Amino acid sequence: MERLIQLGADIVKLWDRCGGDYLNGMKNTLILALVATAIGCLIGLICGILQTIPHSKHDSGFKRFILAFIRGVVRIYVEVFRGTPMVLQAVFLYYGLPYFTNNTVKFENIWLAAILVVSINTGAYMAESVRGGIISIDPGQTEGAKAIGMNHVQTMLNVILPQAIRNIMPQIGNNFIINVKDSSVMFIISFTEFFAVHRAAVGQTYLYFPSATIEMVGYLTMTLIASFLLRWMERRMDGDSSYQLVQVDQLTMTAGTYSHPDRGTPFDERSKEHRARVRQNLKFGRSRGER
Repeated sequence: MERLIQLGADIVKLWDRCGGDYLNGMKNTLILALVATAIGCLIGLICGILQTIPHSKHDSGFKRFILAFIRGVVRIYVEVFRGTPMVLQAVFLYYGLPYFTNNTVKFENIWLAAILVVSINTGAYMAESVRGGIISIDPGQTEGAKAIGMNHVQTMLNVILPQAIRNIMPQIGNNFIINVKDSSVMFIISFTEFFAVHRAAVGQTYLYFPSATIEMVGYLTMTLIASFLLRWMERRMDGDSSYQLVQVDQLTMTAGTYSHPDRGTPFDERSKEHRARVRQNLKFGRSRGER
């Protein structure tokens, strides 16, 4: 109990000294994660669509070559950035460009470098998520869209992508939460995010564990709030589950049979066919086949 009281006192003392820096670090972390996730989703969406463009042996050789080339480039990009740590990607991008270009190409804006690294990394993961979301849609919907005259672009925009995006919404949220945590490696390029503030505060006060406790609570708070908001968005996208079929329009199909507002159906008392059949039965009786 005494150690817990001491921990609380150290946290209060540390917050009094560096509280503003911690809040600024949290703000930078959230902005970086949000912007990079949005850009990464756009990259992943483009890559996922490019990987699912249909082709057949009847297409021209040029088209097949271009599609194979694009898929090869996308596959290399995905495998490289999924198979290497983000911290090394940041090092190669931020320090590698000046090294190979003799300092002629380098990042003057640290924000640009951090957003670019996290966005490219996120895009590699989202590319596979989008591809999986697209191919998970029932092929019958694509065939139905083509049957009513839609081309591939119209089918993707109006039929496939709206459903695919809803299916991958949990993965988008998962990537955002991962970026909130994994952006901590951006201290390697001197970006001032939440974890970088922790390192600076420890260097000033030598209160390592109290500062780590603040970091733990801060990251947990950000991820829990993000999870709550993302689940709320998913429910909003799903719509109301307690819906009822519209029964106002007289053309509504309530029993699987089209009901004309004036003539009814062949099974309806209002239809001419039904009245003529009743009169015939009354006059001549039912035929043998109908008995």
